[in-house]
Amino acid sequence: MAADDGRPDPADVDADSILERAGFDADESVLTRRQAEVLSLRERGLRQSDIADRLGTSRANVSSVEASARDNVERARETVAFAEALSAPVRVEIEAGTDLYDAPKRVYDACDEAGVKVNQTAPELMKTIGDRAGDAVRGREVRSRLFVTVAADGQIRVRRP
Repeated sequence: MAADDGRPDPADVDADSILERAGFDADESVLTRRQAEVLSLRERGLRQSDIADRLGTSRANVSSVEASARDNVERARETVAFAEALSAPVRVEIEAGTDLYDAPKRVYDACDEAGVKVNQTAPELMKTIGDRAGDAVRGREVRSRLFVTVAADGQIRVRRP
């Protein structure tokens, strides 16, 4: 049953079963069990105050646990991206101040040299770089140094150092 505000009734959400279905293993995860529990409940639409009541703690503590969990998830993503960049056959540095229109040629040239095929047109590649760079790209200007890597299968990653 849903609460009056459209959120699920906190009593109807079972964090243990959510974690089990998702295959959560605290020994293998960068998240603590509590962090995973809080994230799973938040992703199901529960408010921090509902979670605090359920866990017998304060809303401020739930907020802190959630913030730490989200930070850990972001760090894990960055670690994976870094590890993939190390093994990628194509690595292109795009310096701050570069015109985004110049980036595809640099990526294509590096891919040609490495024998890697990119399955994106130049406009698609510019959009991919711009979208994945976040606020490091504004308009056509690359505002912060970026690394574009291309895996052997053509998968493109964009990282900010």
